[in-house]
Amino acid sequence: MSVPATAASVAEPEDAPPTRRGPHPTELALLASVFVVAACGLLYELAAGAIASYVLGDSVLQFSTIIGTYLFAMGIGSYLSRFFERQLPAHFLRIELLVALAGGLLPVALFLANAYAPGAFRVLLYGLVLLVGMLVGLEIPLVMRILRRNVQLKELVSQVLTFDYLGALAVSLAFPLVLVPQLGLIRTGLVFGLLNAAVAVWALWLFRGELRQWKMHAAACALTLALLLAALAGAGQITTLTEDRLYADRVVFAQTTPYQRIVVTHNAGAGKTGHRLFLNGNLQFAERDEYRYHEALVHPAMAAHGAPKKVAVLGGGDGMAVREILKYPSVEQITLVELDPAMTTLFRDQPELATLNGGALKSPKLRTVNTDAFQWLGSTDEVFDVVVVDFPDPTNFNIGKLYTASFYALLDQRLSASGYAVVQTTSPLIARQTFWTVVQTIEAAGLRTAPYHAHVPSFGEWGFVIASRRPWRLPTELPPGLRFLTPQTLPLLFDFPTDMARVPAEVNRLSNQVLVHSYEAEWGRVHE
Repeated sequence: MSVPATAASVAEPEDAPPTRRGPHPTELALLASVFVVAACGLLYELAAGAIASYVLGDSVLQFSTIIGTYLFAMGIGSYLSRFFERQLPAHFLRIELLVALAGGLLPVALFLANAYAPGAFRVLLYGLVLLVGMLVGLEIPLVMRILRRNVQLKELVSQVLTFDYLGALAVSLAFPLVLVPQLGLIRTGLVFGLLNAAVAVWALWLFRGELRQWKMHAAACALTLALLLAALAGAGQITTLTEDRLYADRVVFAQTTPYQRIVVTHNAGAGKTGHRLFLNGNLQFAERDEYRYHEALVHPAMAAHGAPKKVAVLGGGDGMAVREILKYPSVEQITLVELDPAMTTLFRDQPELATLNGGALKSPKLRTVNTDAFQWLGSTDEVFDVVVVDFPDPTNFNIGKLYTASFYALLDQRLSASGYAVVQTTSPLIARQTFWTVVQTIEAAGLRTAPYHAHVPSFGEWGFVIASRRPWRLPTELPPGLRFLTPQTLPLLFDFPTDMARVPAEVNRLSNQVLVHSYEAEWGRVHE
């Protein structure tokens, strides 16, 4: 990230340089380098924040601490630049090579650490952020001091900071929209490492008359480029190596989207899990027992309604909930609201995965809307008989907003007078406080609740909440062919033993997001 503070380290007397006509070629080359340097520096910062969010959760916390650490490190680097007095082009070249290696290999190092030494992940994360930040903090002051040979200080600061900010703007837009979706984090880091190395090669040529030990510098440039190119050529193998270590089963599909990391694994052995879906490393379903989860999610609300015609599914881009909803002949229209279009495309078009949902995402009754569910609820005027809310657990504030009183107030407006909504609500056994916080929050929005739970072997005891304006009634019949639920066993789901019974809880609001904090505290204890 680029900040005006870097100019402070070069505040020298504004003695005018020799008068000249037009820009000097070296000046133009160095200003172009400033653009690349700024873009690369911000890219490494964004990559570190994204990986930390994938691995550690809570994207707001991770990005905040990484940005703070990075800016602090830049300040240290800017301060240290005053101790570089001679051979400034040589120092600049060497720093560029170090940034290329440390920043370009940062995603590789972090993914490998998460796979093979997870206990060292945080130390390596902040160590690399500090190192890259200090090196980037050194770059701009050195460039400014080199440029001062030909440019007045007033023009110098204006020109350098202009190119600095433009580089940061370019990468901030390209990172989520183009780079990560098209290249992935590992290749993106390596490509920008190569850009830093290219700046070093450029400096090698520009200052070939000034550099001592030119051959040594040329050899260092060649070795750096060779290492980064080799890593780029093997990026696919590196990704496979790290993910095979993280996931017990064979990875059959992996994609990084602007919203998440999607991984599908498969184990075809006897008694094994079949396909499993992971989002940002968190298990979403296992083929062998997903029917338990999705039957419990959908049928208590659908069957209780009697004859639902219009149904909405929020989340659930895998199509499993849609598959269960289609078992009701009365259903005329299903609206699936899924933020990530890669999810709906994958589970609609990939034959093995489409088989899991019975081709539900190709149903003529289905309308798919790829947008944010919160915004969609606030903008639509449609009313539904049943709304199935199947979001991931509230691991960060972006997801936590979908469990707030504000969200449930919007949900209430989209329910018909006799309608039901059902919400996936994490484990009432492991995250008891979290579960009852969701119940309390739904009630604070003015809806009645009917909490229940089901045992899903891949997850353990799992919780759900039915929300409505009228009391929920126990259905007397269910669709034929269910593998888990029966009219006789359904009442048992609404009975909570003592260790899962209701506890006092706060309302989760956009202004406090208490749910995210309680979720992290309760699930964090499980992984300690």
